[in-house]
Amino acid sequence: MLDGFFSFLTDNLEVFLTYTGFANFTFGHFFMLLIGVLFIFLAIKYEFEPMLLIPIGFGILIGNIPYKDANLLIGIYEEGSVLNTLYQGVLHGWYPPLIFLGIGAMTDFSALISNPKLMLVGAAAQSGIFFAYIIALQTGFSPSQAASIGIIGGADGPTAIFLSSRLSPDLMGAIAISAYSYMALVPVIQPPFMRLLTTKKERVIRMKHTRVVTSTEKMIFPIVGLLLTALLVPSGLPLLGMLFFGNLLKESGVTRRLAETARGPMIDIVTILLGLTVGASTQATRFLTFDSIKIFCLGAFSFVIATCCGVLFVKCLNLFLKEGNKINPLIGNAGVSAVPDSARISQVVGLEYDPENYLLIHAMGPNVSGVIGSAVAAGVFMGLLG
Repeated sequence: MLDGFFSFLTDNLEVFLTYTGFANFTFGHFFMLLIGVLFIFLAIKYEFEPMLLIPIGFGILIGNIPYKDANLLIGIYEEGSVLNTLYQGVLHGWYPPLIFLGIGAMTDFSALISNPKLMLVGAAAQSGIFFAYIIALQTGFSPSQAASIGIIGGADGPTAIFLSSRLSPDLMGAIAISAYSYMALVPVIQPPFMRLLTTKKERVIRMKHTRVVTSTEKMIFPIVGLLLTALLVPSGLPLLGMLFFGNLLKESGVTRRLAETARGPMIDIVTILLGLTVGASTQATRFLTFDSIKIFCLGAFSFVIATCCGVLFVKCLNLFLKEGNKINPLIGNAGVSAVPDSARISQVVGLEYDPENYLLIHAMGPNVSGVIGSAVAAGVFMGLLG
């Protein structure tokens, strides 16, 4: 009897062991777990976008715990699982518009309203998107895939996810991780190129104080902004509509509770779900491909070109501006839509050369313009390729 019991126990133990993560572990899983730990480390140690990198990093850990039986319904790609249900917000593009609603509710467009020409700087920075699109086409990606990769240059994670959910869902994991990685690395990537492309004289340009924007102007702006951008690019309506709606909630003065909910609890909840599920979608068996490596390289290229185009555009614009009206080229980097991190970098680099030159308020103009510009660029691609 004891022999039969031990035999039964041994057989069941052997079966149990085949179901453990250790038995199904591969080098790919190990590598992705290291990436997840790295994201968490960078977020905690250096405070690189911790609100994004910690959920994404932990999601990578969750997504790369290997298991044997797909019938367990625990993975993010298994229909009916909890993670798969939460992932639908990414696949169907529900989360990005909700994040844009929160962004709109926390954004002050005063710098842009008081100095409209800064919108041109934000538009110029979107050039990186289209340069990367062309290069991606040349490296073998389809037009739809190339468009989703190019949008990484806008440093706008929600827009990149929204566009890839429509045009190239098969590449969404790599595109999303790439976009958020470069958003987090703004303090590392941008300053060297800002210094390289500007002279010491240009870095100490002091810009005129912005005029005071009235509350009426602030209330009119989201309405006019929606009509102008959405009528031009209707396909960008889900993002642009929610962005300007959130801003109207903020500026109307009569919907404070709604604005506080949009920019507080709601955007926090959506960010958690988005980051966690995007991270979990990076299962080693699907994520570790040559295409993923190309996407990371093209994303870096796109982001660098966007930064450089913003700075160089300001230098060109200054050729046509009178002395005293010139723009400090250091705010050109803020044309990417990493709000407000890229604007902070303009301030930090500017203070290195003139401790009394405060560029942050000016940099917010192209920064918020970049948010609008990346959404418009996504709408253009959707209209042409969707």
